[in-house]
Amino acid sequence: MSSQTHMRREILEIPNTVETLLTKGAPAISSAAQALQTAHPAFLMSVARGSSDHAATYFKYATELVSGIPVASVGPSVVSIYDRSLHLSRGACLAISQSGKSPDIVRMAEMAKKQGALSIGLTNHVDSDLAKVSTHVLDVHAGVEQSVAATKTFVTSAVSAVWLLAEWQQDHALLRAMHDLPDVLNKAAQMDWSALESELVSSQSLFCLGRGPALAISNEAALKFKETCQLHAESYSSAEVLHGPVSVVDCGFPVIALAAGDQAEPSLVDVVDQLAAKGAKAYVTSDKTSRAHSLPCARTSHPLLDPISLIVSFYAMVEQVARARGINPDMPRHLKKVTETL
Repeated sequence: MSSQTHMRREILEIPNTVETLLTKGAPAISSAAQALQTAHPAFLMSVARGSSDHAATYFKYATELVSGIPVASVGPSVVSIYDRSLHLSRGACLAISQSGKSPDIVRMAEMAKKQGALSIGLTNHVDSDLAKVSTHVLDVHAGVEQSVAATKTFVTSAVSAVWLLAEWQQDHALLRAMHDLPDVLNKAAQMDWSALESELVSSQSLFCLGRGPALAISNEAALKFKETCQLHAESYSSAEVLHGPVSVVDCGFPVIALAAGDQAEPSLVDVVDQLAAKGAKAYVTSDKTSRAHSLPCARTSHPLLDPISLIVSFYAMVEQVARARGINPDMPRHLKKVTETL
């Protein structure tokens, strides 16, 4: 394994990649946002899988909090396997795929457009099949990503989605905060979460927790543990973990809670402290904890953007954990860069 993995290099590229996106992406974002303003959809649907679906979940929470318009994730198999159509004439569809190649994502996006939904495709490949079936195409401008584990493309997908929301809703506070992101993400990539490396190098299982928009980041974190570290991780809302999963927790069981600086932080921290009291080795990105270990974080100037900063710090840590476990994170077992599902 080389001294610096592709994954590590790409994590360090994230701030400049986001700067590129914010510089080059404005025309497409503005066009799609104007279309949403004109369409005034009653609902939105998202279509995605894997890390892209976690970006869609982040968009869901952010959209519902800012606009009050509900967003639902629709299973692509409704079209690709069951060959059904949905009534979507009053809606909008955001399809997210880094490669834009997966047949089930493309077919669902194509169906949504035919059924009258405003069609928006978000991808790193503007010549892809997804781009061809979408009315509006948002290029995430991530450039080449060699590591199988998506890092740059996840972050730029999340930034593109929340930027679309901010332009659509003309949320000027959110728009201003977005342009500070590259500097904050540079700091986020340098956060010292090394305490987790020694904790997780020999672990077999752990919980990742979040709430609200940060739940999407918890989902992404759990996936990356499996993908890069061969470490079983389950993601839960802090509102759900005490409803059954807590039974798994025993002395020394690792728990990582990703808390944004928003209204959910106090309740999430309270749950983490309860788990620590039951013997969990708990860590949380908050200084409000009384029992868990506090992880340093680079806060943004808008709480909706904190989850993006958190995932960058997480990526830097999980790459180190993978290498400490003797695993090359660039070549996850049984995986390839582009996964095409039907």
